[in-house]
Amino acid sequence: QLQLVESGGGLVQPGGSLRLSCAASGFTSAYYAIGWFRQAPGKGREGVSCISSSGGSPNYADSVKGRFTISRDNAANTVHLQMNSLKPEDTAVYYCAVDFRQAVADGDPPCAFDQWGQGTQVTVSS
Repeated sequence: QLQLVESGGGLVQPGGSLRLSCAASGFTSAYYAIGWFRQAPGKGREGVSCISSSGGSPNYADSVKGRFTISRDNAANTVHLQMNSLKPEDTAVYYCAVDFRQAVADGDPPCAFDQWGQGTQVTVSS
């Protein structure tokens, strides 16, 4: 049974850092791109970042570019999201998700989120 379990969220002051982790089980996560999206109260889902199955070609939303870094360890079936210089507007529930597409055609969105975990809360506040 496919499972994605997020961890590492919490309360942090503006300018601080957090490192989110996503543990994958029940499938060969190394075959698929993995990404993160977030959802703040009263707002729609926002794609944050994704990374290819090999760990190359990371993609970031403009709102987090230069502050967040995605990485993966296929041997450990984990994906991480290092979040630095956090802002209050980064407050949201963060979800790790798998992209089941076998290929990304020209014009397709770089990130897709087909199945996800329960999420982890990130709150940025003084």
